Amino acid sequence: MSTITPIAAGVRRLTAPNPGPMTATGTQTYILGEGDIAVIDPGPASVAHSEAILELGRVSHILVTHAHLDHSGGVAALVRATSAPVLAFGPATAGRSELMTKLANRGGLAGGEGIDHAFTPDRRLNHGDRITGDGWDLTALHTPGHLSSHMCFVLEGRNMILSGDTVMGWSTTLISPPDGSVGAFLNSMDLLAARPEQVYLPGHGEPVEDGPARARQQAVHRRMREAQILEAVGTGASAAELTARIYSDVAAHLHPAAQRNVLAHLIDLAEKRVLLMPGGPLERAKFHRA
Repeated sequence: MSTITPIAAGVRRLTAPNPGPMTATGTQTYILGEGDIAVIDPGPASVAHSEAILELGRVSHILVTHAHLDHSGGVAALVRATSAPVLAFGPATAGRSELMTKLANRGGLAGGEGIDHAFTPDRRLNHGDRITGDGWDLTALHTPGHLSSHMCFVLEGRNMILSGDTVMGWSTTLISPPDGSVGAFLNSMDLLAARPEQVYLPGHGEPVEDGPARARQQAVHRRMREAQILEAVGTGASAAELTARIYSDVAAHLHPAAQRNVLAHLIDLAEKRVLLMPGGPLERAKFHRA
């Protein structure tokens, strides 16, 4: 069953019943307000979770950080029950770069892990847009990297950011091309680290008490992985070969996710012309130094 946790005055968290290796204890749905409420990330398509949300107040707004099914799958049920407007950056692939679009169209690049292809918001938000409701005021931040359409939401006057899957305390963020981009992710980390808000409310796991420090830590981690990849690529290596070398101390069942991160780094290095972009399916191709 879904678990409700008070976070602060007018801020509650409802944990969806979808625990797992990629979701920690489950997707976190956040509720703002007490009477008319805003719902941030309705979670997966779960009748029990949707009913738990509806018991907490009259839904006036539905906001989605990004269109992965564990965050947006429950949107349709809430809309049917409330007719509340849905707000987000756009459909799942909105904001995808020209390079990632080209690679996706070329074929042989999987990805799309949990993408909600049916998701379309009623209102598309831009970076810096303000959304106001009963007792709350949000500012939208476009923070691509985990997904090209990812947004965070600043809870104005509360020293908090609803950070979705961009910054979490329990795990580093998965970056899986063509939906994720290392370069975009690092830019998002710089953006967040420069902001004054301290407490981040993530899409999975517990609140992050020093969000900017965690953003900087993630940027350092990504650059460390880049250096490892460049050292290990040698005279040529595939994403699978590099994953086996770099993540030798990580459980094998986590290697598929790690391989997506490695591939994202390889594409980023090729885009920066440090490596050559190979032809054919990138998941099996060997990358070489430029």
